Amino acid sequence: MTEIRQDIERLLDLPPRTARVEGMAVVERFRAGLNRGDFRAAEKVDGVWRANAWVKQGILLAFRIGDNRERELAGEFRYRDKDTLPLRRVGDGPRVVPGGSSIRDGVYIGAGVICMPPMFINIGAWVDDHTMVDSHALVGSCAQIGKRVHVSAAAQIGGVLEPPGAVPVVVEDDVFVGGNCGVYEGVIVGEGAVLAPGVLLTGAVTVYDLVRAQAYRRTAGAPLRIPAGAVVVPGTRPATGRFAADEGVALYAPVIVKYRDARTDAATSLEDALR
Repeated sequence: MTEIRQDIERLLDLPPRTARVEGMAVVERFRAGLNRGDFRAAEKVDGVWRANAWVKQGILLAFRIGDNRERELAGEFRYRDKDTLPLRRVGDGPRVVPGGSSIRDGVYIGAGVICMPPMFINIGAWVDDHTMVDSHALVGSCAQIGKRVHVSAAAQIGGVLEPPGAVPVVVEDDVFVGGNCGVYEGVIVGEGAVLAPGVLLTGAVTVYDLVRAQAYRRTAGAPLRIPAGAVVVPGTRPATGRFAADEGVALYAPVIVKYRDARTDAATSLEDALR
């Protein structure tokens, strides 16, 4: 790992065409390491999620030195992308249901993962054991998805590629992400949390906890974090000012209405037969 890290950091200082000569082999080894889970874009250290900047730099190197090439997929289907960013061969790992899904090479896919069509997982992502990525869902570059997570239909899990030191979106173990949710800008969703359909979480929103009478927001030193087991629903809060009051204007605000219990578990469980 030290050797490939040093190669990436050295090649980033070279002009793209010069770096490409040696960089093609380096990027191939780098993608293989991501596939195996030898290293990852972010990891939890002493209870705190931290980005591995050099891994994100390796992905940026792949974009930087790659050339656009037309490729053929499944006979007649063609696409055009960087030749340093091919599709991943899934092998014996996940179950990828046919119908237009794509996983870029350089993604860790755990045992028992299910991918429903069409969905997309970008390079640098980590999708852990027994997670389901449902139809029309996106897992962005470098996003970290834990075990037994359900990313429901049309949910968007953003990543963070730049700046390299920023922590990407993290969805911890046993989280349920409802349909049409969006999680962006380095938000961390704590273990076992439930996001009801339509919840949008970004670095700019404030989340109101009605159970604990607290408000959660991003700070200069830490991303927005949803507490473990929280059940979050879309809500509103009144906009300030006379005009807003006169017109009845309200702003979107995610609200924690309860913490996970047996009834929540029953409502969000995934039938074993589907696996």
